[in-house]
Amino acid sequence: MASIMTNAAALTALQSLNATNKALETTQGRISTGYRVATASDNAAYWSIATSMRSDNQALSTVQDALGLGAGKVDTAYTAITQIKDQVDSIKAKLVTARGASQDNQQKIAT
Repeated sequence: MASIMTNAAALTALQSLNATNKALETTQGRISTGYRVATASDNAAYWSIATSMRSDNQALSTVQDALGLGAGKVDTAYTAITQIKDQVDSIKAKLVTARGASQDNQQKIAT
C-alpha cells in the first residue's frame, strides 16, 4: 500500500484541501463578523483603523442621541413658554378691561 508521503498526487490533493479549508475559515470568519478585517491577524493596520472608526462611530451615535434628547427638552420648554405667554396676555387683557370698567363692574370683578 502506498503512503501519502510517497504518493505525489495524494500529497498535492492534501495541500489543496488544506488551502481550501483555510480559505473557507477566513470567509466564514468574515461572514460571521460582517467585517473584512475581523482580527488584527488579518491586517493589523486596517484592523486598527477600523476599530478606531467603529469607536468614533459609536461615540458620534451617542452624541446624536443626546442632541435628540436636548432638542426634545427645548421643544417642551418652548411649548410651556408659549402657553405661559398666552396666559399672561389673557391676564393683561382682563386687567385692561377691568381698568376701563365702571366702579360697580370693578367691584364685581374683584369678587
